[in-house]
Amino acid sequence: MMRFFVMIRPVFMGLLLLCVSGLWILPTEGAGRESFSRNSSSSSRPSSVNVGALFTYDSFIGRAAKPALMAAIDDVNADQSILRRTKLNVVFHDSNCSGFAGTMGALQVMENKVVAAIGPQSSGIGHIISHVANELHVPLLSFAATGPTLSSLQFPYFLRTTQSDYFQMNAIADFVSYYRWREVVAIFVDDEYGRNGISVLGDALAKKRAKISYKAAFTPGADNSSIKDLLVSVNLMESRVFVVHVNPDSGLNIFSAAKSLGMMGSGYVWIATDWLLTVLDSMETVDPKTMDLLQGVVAFRHYTPESNMKRQFKARWKNIISKENPRGDDDGFNSYAIYAYDTVWLVARALEFFFSEGTTVTFSNDPKLRKTNDSNIKLSALKVFNEGERFLQVIHDMNYTGLTGQIEFDSEKNRKNPAYDILNINSRGPQRVGYWSNHSGLSVQPPETLYSKPSNTSAKQQRLDEITWPGEVTKPPRGWVFPDNGEPLKIGVPNRVSYKNYVSKDNNSLGVKGYCIDIFEAAIQLLPYPVPRTYIVYGDGKRNPSYDNLISDVAANNFDVAVGDVTIVTNRTKFVDFTQPFMESGLVVVAPVKGAKSSPWSFLKPFTVEMWAVTGAFFLFVGAIIWILEHRFNEEFRGPPRRQIITVFWFSFSTMFFSHRENTVSTLGRFVLLIWLFVVLIINSSYTASLTSILTVQQLTSRIEGMDSLIASNEPIGVQDGAFAYKYLVNELNIAPSRIIALKDEEEYLSALQLGPRAGGVAAIVDELPYIKALLSNSNCKFRTVGPEFTRTGWGFAFQRDSPLAVDMSTAILQLSEEGKLDKIRKKWLTYNHECTMQIADTENYQISVQSFWGLFLICGIVWFIALTLFCWKVFWQCQGLRTDEESDEIRASEEASSSRSGRSLRAASFKDLIRVVDKREVEIKEMLKQKSSKKLKVSQSSAETP
Repeated sequence: MMRFFVMIRPVFMGLLLLCVSGLWILPTEGAGRESFSRNSSSSSRPSSVNVGALFTYDSFIGRAAKPALMAAIDDVNADQSILRRTKLNVVFHDSNCSGFAGTMGALQVMENKVVAAIGPQSSGIGHIISHVANELHVPLLSFAATGPTLSSLQFPYFLRTTQSDYFQMNAIADFVSYYRWREVVAIFVDDEYGRNGISVLGDALAKKRAKISYKAAFTPGADNSSIKDLLVSVNLMESRVFVVHVNPDSGLNIFSAAKSLGMMGSGYVWIATDWLLTVLDSMETVDPKTMDLLQGVVAFRHYTPESNMKRQFKARWKNIISKENPRGDDDGFNSYAIYAYDTVWLVARALEFFFSEGTTVTFSNDPKLRKTNDSNIKLSALKVFNEGERFLQVIHDMNYTGLTGQIEFDSEKNRKNPAYDILNINSRGPQRVGYWSNHSGLSVQPPETLYSKPSNTSAKQQRLDEITWPGEVTKPPRGWVFPDNGEPLKIGVPNRVSYKNYVSKDNNSLGVKGYCIDIFEAAIQLLPYPVPRTYIVYGDGKRNPSYDNLISDVAANNFDVAVGDVTIVTNRTKFVDFTQPFMESGLVVVAPVKGAKSSPWSFLKPFTVEMWAVTGAFFLFVGAIIWILEHRFNEEFRGPPRRQIITVFWFSFSTMFFSHRENTVSTLGRFVLLIWLFVVLIINSSYTASLTSILTVQQLTSRIEGMDSLIASNEPIGVQDGAFAYKYLVNELNIAPSRIIALKDEEEYLSALQLGPRAGGVAAIVDELPYIKALLSNSNCKFRTVGPEFTRTGWGFAFQRDSPLAVDMSTAILQLSEEGKLDKIRKKWLTYNHECTMQIADTENYQISVQSFWGLFLICGIVWFIALTLFCWKVFWQCQGLRTDEESDEIRASEEASSSRSGRSLRAASFKDLIRVVDKREVEIKEMLKQKSSKKLKVSQSSAETP
């Protein structure tokens, strides 16, 4: 019966409200629409609205949040400009740091028909009660749950009024990258808050080419003994950069244990997330012992811009906190207090807008929960907020300025413009050294001053003030040390049986010697820190060890580094990190050579076929052009056609030896000949130099011309035992393994080459360039390299993956190279008695092609064209002058003949006249022009006397 009454009651109340509304509207029916709207809106406002608050009272966050929430409620209800006649009530519940208690508390809060729930402060509890908020359509606004996995997709009714740890972890990653650290150790509490935050930190560091080398997790509420044991294992790691991401209530225990273990001295880096400043800000007076404990720590804190509203609230805080904490042990104020205060005002402003739209607040039963009526747990008392989705949207769209700055949300329900303070704790307390924002990265300027400028997070723009690190040092720590396990650096050295001047076993203090060892020792001496080390010989001393196996042992942590003539190849870089190459290398082919036989046609080799053809054509062209230019002036270029042709050929080729006997008379002819003789001089000099080189250098030959001919020959190939050449030939060049013979030392090299493939030897040897130089010197230059170097590699020292020592050693090798010490070490170990020419000279390298002379030939062509153009213009001008007297006779003749026939006669006469003018001597042409000029003068005088 009671259940039926409860169900019918909302219907009855609805009908009663409808009747009252009708009676209210009837007398004002003639009023305007505005009046109706105002009355309707006013009638939709309830007398009070409930808002839930769920957090842990007895915590650093809770002790600041509760008085801030109560102060906000009082301020909202006292402000007549907001919510007017609607009172805002808050239903508090203490979650007591328990997931179960928090969940049950959330259900109890929801029974009070709340339109929004503020909290929780724990990310773990936030995950649980977000499901409740989703089911009941009640917006959940958290001012302290910073876990990055509380996503808007999974929990659409969850809204964070503080900053997500996603941004804080990116800020820490930028800080680590700023000081060029590559590895950090994460110390965190093993719950949703700790695990999820560190997971995001790992992703952020990966973008900066850094990583978390070790994750040190401890259980919530762990005692000091467990924390100390954890830090002992942490101290054995290489990295000295520690990121501490824990809860505020137990975080100081970590630094206390670290202090007792001597981990707060120089060389260490401690980075704390926002929990540390929450603790320190909550203390009115910080114990000097606590400050001494935290010397050099770098901590992050949510950034809230300074404003009058914020200063006034902090001035009121003493009075606010006295109501909750009359003893006044500490003031409890931290950044979460103002976030909690702003959250209440956010709900109030959203409700004001919500009611101004005329929207009502109604609740209904959840069909899913009604099915549990048979249970002793009365879940049916929970009601669904019908207008919850609309209210959530109103909250999301809010945009105003609160104590924490601009309150505005993005599409993922995160606060816009996230920013953090970066503080360094020293003898004066926490000192700000900079800021971080996702708009500008690390900066010494407040973030709000940079929002008007374009976003710029480049490395060049990152700035921070000077930091005092643990041990009161201002120089940034290196960030890593050798593992504190008492063991020196284990260095694997190949025990070679050939080419021992590069690296070999010895009885000295190091146990090894050689060119590579001296370079490694010289680089070690340049490091700004000591490196304890032990050299371990790798191999049995009977054969060269496999270098691939040595690299595998480094990758498997059997060695820390491999030092020797280790070639940097692609497959090896997948497992280890190499330093900067200290010697260039590459594969070459060595083959037997023999003296080359002299050829009777060697004189033709200096020029290519194209060069011979172009040069011969130009000789003929210059003879023809000189004849054209000299024919009218020079008697030596006149006569019968047969004589003139012979003269052209003779003159052309005699210029090759500068022995032409015909003199040039015309100006154009002399100019053309001058340019041509200059070209001939260069061609002759080049021919002589090339022929000399071919006859003196080209003395050796080999039937193996290079790697291509060696592959096609199907003959055996020798390689050095243990080197990478074997796998390269098989895997990269697809040479059959049966063709490849491993050779142990230089004696086997020389013997195999001398025997040849028919007598059980090899046709050629493929090996690296440094070894081949030594081989050729020891063989009295009986062999040579053939073809070009077909790989480009180098030698380097192989370290374990991501070893920070590899970077420092690369820098040291570059310094050795710049100071010239690498060359001195090379001369000490790699000076040979017989320096051989490495490669057989190729005849084609000495041949001259048209490409080398096309510029000269182009100049000749341009000069010839200009000379011929001037000559033709002059002849045409003279031809026109001689035709003037004959024009009148031709016109009279044209009157008696047909027009077509006359045209052909004129054209024929013009061409014949041109040939006639070209063939005449220049003197005759000038005389004819002179007579024509005199005749024209007489005609003009007689015509003047006739009138």
